[in-house]
Formats: sequence, C-alpha cells, structure tokens
Amino acid sequence: MVSTTFTNLSDEKQTKIRKALLKEFTDQPLATAQVAPIVKTAGIARGAFYKYFDGLTDAYKYLYGVAMRDIHSDVNNEVGTEFDPQFYLDQVEAFIKGARDSQYLGLIKMHLMKNESLISQGSIDPNTVSSREWATMILSHEAIKQIMIEPQNESVVMKKFSETLNLLAGKGNA
Repeated sequence: MVSTTFTNLSDEKQTKIRKALLKEFTDQPLATAQVAPIVKTAGIARGAFYKYFDGLTDAYKYLYGVAMRDIHSDVNNEVGTEFDPQFYLDQVEAFIKGARDSQYLGLIKMHLMKNESLISQGSIDPNTVSSREWATMILSHEAIKQIMIEPQNESVVMKKFSETLNLLAGKGNA
C-alpha cells in the first residue's frame, strides 16, 4: 500500500513519480518492470522509492487504481432498479472512450494483455449479486478487454454484447 510519506509529497513530486511509473508500466509488463528506470525518470533515490511503495507490485496497484478512478470518474454508476441493457452498453462505451482519451491507454492495454493475471483484484462475489448482474459484470469486463486489445473488432463485440444483454433482459432469442 502506498505510504503516507508518498501522499504527503507535493502534488508536483507525486505527479512526477506517477509519470515515471506510467512510463515503466506502459513499456514493460509487471514481470519484467524494474525500479531503476522509474527512479531515474522520477529523479528520486532508490531508497525513496521503497519508502513510498512496498515494491513494484505495490506501485503498479497504486497507479492502476489511480487510472481506474480517473477513467471511472466520468462514468455514470447509478444502476436503476430494473435491468436495462442500454445502461450497461453505455457504461462500456463510456469506459472505452475514457480509456482511449486518457494518458492511461497503454497501461490499460498492458494490464489486460500481460498483468491482469499477476494482480489479485477483488473479484465479484457471486453471492452478493443476482445471476444476471454477475453475468453482466463478467461480460462487460470481457467486452472491454476484447475491444481494448483488438479495437478493429469493436463493432462486432458491441453487437454481441448488446444481443447478450437483451437475452439476459428477456428481450431476444438465442
């Protein structure tokens, strides 16, 4: 977990470190990323890096969390009381647009292609959501992943996603 020493740094210093992290984690998968390029780019001592973060995985999780908060800040998360396929289509489209328009596009692609399996993330507890909600969350993530990795397939993926959401809503035939 990022230390309070890091959070107490000036905004300018934090930004410089985040940019160095972004460069390394966009260019290198987590498995081959190194501290040396980060500290060189950020202009900090190696020891300072370890005062701010427990290690590369901690730094990666921190940066990825910043990226997700940044991108999700423009996404409407107000789920209605009824299952609305258009809501989820809009969510996925908004996330993809937000990712494409952000400085984090390369990081997200690297995450989806190389790093996702290395990072333990809070998964969806199927006991806390309906089967339809669970399926929709899994499908949303997979649609985003496929579009981010192979953008030329976006229209096909979104069409399949829409058809599947309509099936889940009881509005279509298989």
